Amino acid sequence: MIHRYPTIFELFSIPTAPLPSNATKSFSQLCVRLTPAAAALAAEELCLKSAISDSLATKLQKLLMLSSHHRLLLSKLVHLAPDLGLPPNFRSRLCNDYPNKFKTVDTSYGRALELVSWDQDLAKPLPSPEVQSRELIVDRPLKFKQLTLRKGLNLKRRHQDFLLKFKEIPDVCPYNTPISDLPKESIEAEKRACLVVREVLGMTVEKRTLIDHLTHFRNDFVLSNKLRGMIIRHPELFYVSLKGQRDSVFLVEGFDEKGALLEKKETLVIKEKLMQLVRESKRIRRERKKARINNTEIGGSTDDFESDDDDDDDDYDDGFQSLFEPEDFYVDDDGDKKGETIDYREKGQFWTVDAHSVHDGGKQQMEPW
Repeated sequence: MIHRYPTIFELFSIPTAPLPSNATKSFSQLCVRLTPAAAALAAEELCLKSAISDSLATKLQKLLMLSSHHRLLLSKLVHLAPDLGLPPNFRSRLCNDYPNKFKTVDTSYGRALELVSWDQDLAKPLPSPEVQSRELIVDRPLKFKQLTLRKGLNLKRRHQDFLLKFKEIPDVCPYNTPISDLPKESIEAEKRACLVVREVLGMTVEKRTLIDHLTHFRNDFVLSNKLRGMIIRHPELFYVSLKGQRDSVFLVEGFDEKGALLEKKETLVIKEKLMQLVRESKRIRRERKKARINNTEIGGSTDDFESDDDDDDDDYDDGFQSLFEPEDFYVDDDGDKKGETIDYREKGQFWTVDAHSVHDGGKQQMEPW
């Protein structure tokens, strides 16, 4: 793996003291270190982590304020921690560095983080997304109610009617509105649940997370057992895609029409710089492989290049490259048909795809938005 990424790692040797039995021979020890570019990037990330610790603590405090009992198990927070930008050691460091906001307690289910103080200034939901102007000469009120949806997404009429009715319901504050005040399995309760999911996604670095991560907090945030179906029902708020065999959910308002993040956190900028180093390593490997092939065609021996086979094998999975590979997402067609507020999968998809869609390998895929 070290040979595969010469822009990140470099090898060097240091002399070692000879053994008494071989006093005349000198020995050297092979070591590895970061390249100057990677070391500068690591130093920048370290400084950034100390600078944003207050904002990370605020995220944890807001999550605790969203929970029904103002307490979350640390074993559940571990799943969501990377998406929130929390450091790997947040359970031992961050959770104990702000005793005025939260504290760790022992429960029958394990260690948990408990809210210490309620901050009313933080109990404010995300502002409503701005509605784009229609750019008309005379801006008259619409004769019919309309939905603002992604390009290439067409909904069936009964789905549109449901979303229009959902839109007319007044917003509730997910922090100050207990679920006991709302009728069970009502559209008002679904409105609150969508706002809770929106708040959590708004705290993430890339405005996305796995649906499996959200299901860990169903009881804590009082979400529906059919959480995935509820998220799919609201394409005006969320975009569901498939990552391997696990669904991911994106916050629509956090991206532009081309699918780019509207606001990039500094931690994400550092990750992109690291991806540039990874891509540069790939380019170097391709050039080495091309040079070896050219030397073989000229008539040279391949023995001199066999030592570099490991770092030129692009099919070799070292577990490092996959961390930075771009992911291809598409809308999943496997729905949950049982117990939904609306049986939207009974006769096929809830929405249809128009000419903007593309076909790849027999599967229908959404164009990047």
